[in-house]
Amino acid sequence: MSNTPERIKCLIIGSGPAGYTAAIYASRADLKPVMYTGMQMGGQLTTTTEVDNYPGYPNGTDGTAMMEDFKNQAERFGTEVRFGLITKVNFSDKVGGIHKVTVDEETEIEAETVIICTGATAKYLNIESEQRLIGGGVSACATCDGFFYKGQDVIVVGAGDTAAEEATYLANICNKVTILVRKDYMKASKAMQHRVAKTKNIEVLFNTEIDEVLGEQVVEGVRVINNQNKETKVVDVTGVFIAIGHKPNTDIFKDILDMDAVGYLITKGKSTKTNLPGVFAAGDVQDKEYRQAITAAGTGCMAALDSERYLGALE
Repeated sequence: MSNTPERIKCLIIGSGPAGYTAAIYASRADLKPVMYTGMQMGGQLTTTTEVDNYPGYPNGTDGTAMMEDFKNQAERFGTEVRFGLITKVNFSDKVGGIHKVTVDEETEIEAETVIICTGATAKYLNIESEQRLIGGGVSACATCDGFFYKGQDVIVVGAGDTAAEEATYLANICNKVTILVRKDYMKASKAMQHRVAKTKNIEVLFNTEIDEVLGEQVVEGVRVINNQNKETKVVDVTGVFIAIGHKPNTDIFKDILDMDAVGYLITKGKSTKTNLPGVFAAGDVQDKEYRQAITAAGTGCMAALDSERYLGALE
């Protein structure tokens, strides 16, 4: 048996809209892509019950079904989808160099190009009732799910710009938005704090945290606790939006690829190129501004085209 590592022309790390779209374009360009899905096949979108804002689904769909559609389309053109986790990388810094990765800490493979689509993971409070009701009224994306709470009362948890932005977005479509701030001040910029203060249907509760999300199948309310006097009360809401940030899934690329202070991969200009030749990044792993399925898909397309052009220039 040969010990020569498998050689792949285009390796896609991670699934989801960015990964599957990159796979569709790469396979149609005859790059014979191989995708390693990661532990959450389909990415964050599989935690979303309903998707109504992706073009081509006039009656809506759910995240898992949508990602299965993406996967089937990628496979139809020849993408090999493998369930596995990339646990180590050794990227070349030379044009035309071969990139080495380790799968599940044991199998080494080589790739001429790599497209990173590992995404970012929303931070949650890790309360049992919150985790149980994700998809049943608990969300980490107001622009994704806010529409379903039109005219209703909701809560936003967080104190930074993200929380302020989500709250003001929701205030345009919801009856009332309550922001829970753990400390006695908001960390958001002054401009965002002014916007919150000027929005009549937003109320900010300082020194307040979620004690429990109420409801069995869907959110029926939230019991909050004042962390100063320990008093609790129930707030009647149907939606809970956690806005305490995201963590990009980039730990294995630390000290190898350029990233910002939070860990998002930095790409060059309007491209998906990283600081290493033949290594590209698409989707939420390099996008902290929009974080939408359609924008992730768009950058997945770009990464495949960048990969194809890079390989073409080597010939």
